[in-house]
Amino acid sequence: MQAPVVVMNTATGGERQFGRKAQLSNITAAKTVADIIRSCLGPKAMLKMLLDPMGGIVLTNDGHAILREIEVAHPAAKSMIELSRTQDEEVGDGTTTVIILAGEILAQALPQLERNIHPVIIIGAFKRALADALQILEEISVPVDIKDDNAMRTLISSSIGTKFVSRWSDLMCDLALKAVRTVSFDIGTGRQEIDIKRYARVEKIPGGEIEDSCVLDGVMLNKDITHPKMRRRIENPRILLLDCPLEYKKGESQTAIEISKEDDWKRILDIEEEQIKSMCDAIIALQPDLVITEKGVSDLAQHFLVKANITALRRVRKTDNNRIARATGAAIVNSLSSLQPSDIGTKCALFHIDKIGDEYFTFLTKCQDPKACTILLRGPSKDILNEVERNLHDAMGVARNVLWHPRLCPGGGAAEMAIAVGLERRARNVEGVAQWPYRAVAEALEVIPRTLVQNAGASPIRILTQLRAKHAEALGEEGGTDGTSWGIDGDKGVVVDMREYGVWEPLQVKAQSLKTAVESACLLLRVDDIVAAKAARQLTWLYMALFVAQLVRVPGEGAGNVKG
Repeated sequence: MQAPVVVMNTATGGERQFGRKAQLSNITAAKTVADIIRSCLGPKAMLKMLLDPMGGIVLTNDGHAILREIEVAHPAAKSMIELSRTQDEEVGDGTTTVIILAGEILAQALPQLERNIHPVIIIGAFKRALADALQILEEISVPVDIKDDNAMRTLISSSIGTKFVSRWSDLMCDLALKAVRTVSFDIGTGRQEIDIKRYARVEKIPGGEIEDSCVLDGVMLNKDITHPKMRRRIENPRILLLDCPLEYKKGESQTAIEISKEDDWKRILDIEEEQIKSMCDAIIALQPDLVITEKGVSDLAQHFLVKANITALRRVRKTDNNRIARATGAAIVNSLSSLQPSDIGTKCALFHIDKIGDEYFTFLTKCQDPKACTILLRGPSKDILNEVERNLHDAMGVARNVLWHPRLCPGGGAAEMAIAVGLERRARNVEGVAQWPYRAVAEALEVIPRTLVQNAGASPIRILTQLRAKHAEALGEEGGTDGTSWGIDGDKGVVVDMREYGVWEPLQVKAQSLKTAVESACLLLRVDDIVAAKAARQLTWLYMALFVAQLVRVPGEGAGNVKG
C-alpha cells in the first residue's frame, strides 16, 4: 500500500532550478500543502481519512495530525509541514491556521514577483506588515480573569468547537482546565511552569463511555503487584521510589569465575543472597508501605518484602516515576546506601489496584497538591480515543497559553479581518513599490474568514463584503479599534459580533500564527536556487567504499587486493 498522501513526488525533477523558476516551484508546493487542509478549518470542517503503509487508518480534522502523516518530497512542502510542528510545540493550537495563512501569503507574493519587485523589498514589506499586525492585534485584545471558570470554559470550548469532541465540549473543557491548573507550578518572580507534556499524562482505555473520562488527582500506572500476597489497597501509604534494581548485582562486562571445589560455589550463592537481604534490610528500616522501582525485583527480594508487609511495583517507566515523585513528595533514590527518612513520600492518601477490562491498573490518588496528574480517557474504540486525545491536547494548550498570557482576541476570523482593514489604512503611509507587498499581507489575512464562509457553504463574496464594511465602519476615520469584533459564524456562514457570540482565542496563539506564517513566507522567498546534491552523495559513497576496502584488505597480498 502506498503512503497516505504524496505531494509533488520530485523536488526538482532531477534538474537544477534557479531564479524565478525556483521561487515559483516553492510557492506552488506551499499552496498545495495549504489546499490539502483548507477544508479542515472551522466548525463545519471535513474529516481526512489517512491510510498508513500497514493498513491502519486515521480519521481526523486536526491539521497537525494530517500533515504529520502525509509524505512529501519537495523541500518547500517539507518546510511547510515543519510549520505545523513548530506551532503545535509552541502553543498547541492554530496548526491549520498557520499553514493556510503561510500558503496564502506566498500565493499573494507571486503577483509581486511578476511585477519584477525584488524579493528583498517584498520581504522587508512583509516584516513591516507583521510588526504593524502584531500592534493591531494587541490593541483589539482584551484581558481575561483566569480564575473565572465560566470565562475559561467559554474560551476552551471555542477552540475545540471545530473538533470531533465538540459534542462533549463541557466535559473536555473541565478536563483540560483541571489538568492544567493541577500541573501549574509557581517558580517565583511571578512566573509559572506549566509542563503538560511531562506531568499531565493521558491514559486511553477502550471501553465505557466518553462521559466516564476524568482527571485523577494523582497518578495511574498500567502495572500490577509483583507478588500475589502483597497488599492491593493501602490508605495513607509511605512511598519509596527507587532507580536501582533489587536483584543480584551483575558485572558491568563479561565476568569469568573459576571454581575448584563445591564449597566455593555454595559461597557464591550465599553472597548473592546476603546482598539481596542487605538491600531489603535497608528498605525495611525506613518502614515504607509501597516500593516502586524502575528496575527489576528478584524473587528473593519479593520474599523479604512480603514478610515485612511491603508492596512492590517493578519496571516502572522513568517518566511515570518522575510524575509519582512530584505527586507524592517522594525523592527518587539511585543507591540504597544513601537512603534517608526524608526520601519517603506521604502526600498520597490512597493506593489501590483495580482491574479495568482485562488489565490491572495501579492508582495513587487523593494526593495533596499533587502538581502532576493522569487524565483517564474512556471511549468505544482506539480510533475515537486517539482523536479525543488530539483534541484534548489542543484544549490543554489553549488553557496553558491563557494562564501564561491572560489576553484574548475575537475569533471567527474577526482578528484577521480587523488586521487586514487596519493594514489597508496604514498602507497609505508606505512609500514606493513596497506598498504593493504590504497590501498583499492584508489581502492574504482575509483567507481565514473566507475559508470559514466556504466551509459553511455560504457565498464568500457577499459575506466578506459585509464583514469588511462592518470593520471599516467600526474603525472609523480616526483608525481606532473599538468594536472590531465582527466575525464569521462558522456554522451558518453569517456575520456576527464575537463579543455576543462568545468565540475568543488566546492572543498568544494568534500572534504565534502570524509570526510563523510571515517568517516562513520570507524564508521561502529568499530561496533562489534548488540544487539536488547528487555529486555530494556520490562522493560520500566513494569514501565509504574506500573505507570498507581498507577494513577488509587481504594480508600479505599487496595494497590493492581486497575481498569482494
